[in-house]
This record gives sequence, C-alpha cells and structure tokens, in this order.
Amino acid sequence: MSKAANTGAVPASGTRPGLVVAGFGRHVLVETSAGTRVICHPRGKKSQAVVGDRVQWLPSQDEGTIEKIEARSNLFYRQDEMRTKSFAANLDQVLILIAAEPEFSESQLTRALIAAEAERITPIIALNKRDLAEPFSRAWAKLEPYRAMGYQVLPLAIKPKAADAEPGTQAAELLALLQGKKTLVLGPSGAGKSSLTNLLVPAAKVLTAEISQALNSGKHTTTSTTLYWIDEARTSALIDSPGFQEFGLHHIDPMHLASYMPDLKAHAQDCKFYNCTHLHEPGCGVISEVKSASSPRAISANRYRLYSELFAELTSAVKY
Repeated sequence: MSKAANTGAVPASGTRPGLVVAGFGRHVLVETSAGTRVICHPRGKKSQAVVGDRVQWLPSQDEGTIEKIEARSNLFYRQDEMRTKSFAANLDQVLILIAAEPEFSESQLTRALIAAEAERITPIIALNKRDLAEPFSRAWAKLEPYRAMGYQVLPLAIKPKAADAEPGTQAAELLALLQGKKTLVLGPSGAGKSSLTNLLVPAAKVLTAEISQALNSGKHTTTSTTLYWIDEARTSALIDSPGFQEFGLHHIDPMHLASYMPDLKAHAQDCKFYNCTHLHEPGCGVISEVKSASSPRAISANRYRLYSELFAELTSAVKY
C-alpha cells in the first residue's frame, strides 16, 4: 500500500484544503481550516482517504467530494489474506493500550509494535488496570523485555466512571505525552480505549453523537476511527480506533521482520550471512544470543518463538 496516496486526478479549480477527522464506509468527515466539518465522498468508487489525511476537497451544495489526497508521511495499517484495514495516516505516535485483565496477547502486542516500527511511528505501551494488584503485577513482569528494549511502558488505572482515585494526575501525565502530536490509540476490545478517550476528551460522547448523526451511521460509529482535538489550538490530537482481535502483517517482508524487532535487530548485524533468516543458519548472531541466557541483553525464548511463528506465517503468505 502506497503512503503517497493520491487520487491521480488533477484537482478541480475551487478545491479547498481539509483534514479527514472521521469516516464510515465511503463517507468521511473533513474539517476545514476554519474548524467546520463537512461530509465528503470519494470521486471514484473506492474511498482511499483515512483519518489523518490532508486532502483537497470540492464543495457541492452542503457536502463535498475528495479530489486529492496529499502525500502521507506514514500510514498505520494491518493486512491479512483477505483484506487491508487502514487505521490512520500522518501519525506521530501509536499508544498501544492493553489491560492486566483479561490477559493481553503478547502476539498481538508484538504485531502492533512491528507495524509501528515499519512505518517509523513511535510506539508507546500503556498497561491499564493498575488497581488490580496481582493481575497487574503479572502483566507488568511480562512486559519487562519490552522495557529492556527501550519501549516506554506506562502504568494506568483508567476506570469507566469518575471513581478513579487519580484522574487529575493520570490525565495530566497523558496530556503531556500527547502534547503537540497526533496519537492513535490502539488496542483490543475491553482494554479501556473508550474510557481513556472520555478521560482526555470530556466532550467525546457528544462529538461522537454529532458525527454519528452527520454520517447517518447510528450506533455503528464505534466501528469507525475518529480524531478528537484535545487542545483549543488543534495541535494535539487523539485518534480513537475500533478494537481488534487479530492483527495481520502480510504487508511485511519476512526478510525485514527482524529489523522491526529491536531485541533481534541488535544482534542480526553479527550474523555470518547477510541474508540470514535467523532460524537455522550457522554463525547466526540472533540464535547465538537466544542460547546465551546468561547475557543481560539476551533474546528471550518467548520473543524468539514469536519471531519464528511470524516468519513462517509471512513466508507462507508470499505470492510467487
């Protein structure tokens, strides 16, 4: 999928610049430079615009058409055998929200991190439900390898209602982290994404209802991606995305996989062969480190297993 998405057509005269802030099906909501929002449709049959896209749109009565999608700096998406799902474009950060309970999938976390690394988007891991002592302690220990790799990992206790003992503190810390950036909030269903959005954007429910009415999408708006400004100057954005249970990486070249996993990448340069798969070759720096359990920087057996499974999955998906 091309980052430099473009409708290909020369924009018609009278087009105006805008930012895609929400979408459902073939419809998108475009915010103008003045802050007003207009429903727009793609010029062709297929909608290519995603939340975060800068576009040129043409007014038509009380709606508009997307005439051009400006070149993207990045596009965060997942891809399986059947379809590609784009989340958002032109991001600064991806906040991967997981919970201590129910137990999060390390495979899905790893996949999301790889997708972010591949697009050069800064990933941040946030572990919710800190108030559940034992489950949180287990989950926090499970994330030790990721902290060792240099990923920022945040402990959170975001509750659906105002019963949170530290709402002000948590909100202040998160707002500082999001300042001046466009951040996609990503995570499985039930991790607390809606509660996080409501904490940082108190008017989110009202805005979501307005978008739902504008797009005529009713209750299904929660299955779309929506951008919320968290400051009056519109420089800091929180992008809420639908929950997911699977995260395909079929757009990743299996030979590049190790370069998107920091713990493997650190030792891949020590391999004897430049085209090493890190699975069976002699003189492999990665395999050597996996076996060196005494090393403080050793690649854990679990991380290596995740790599091996992903490599097999991506290799079988390659079309010749």
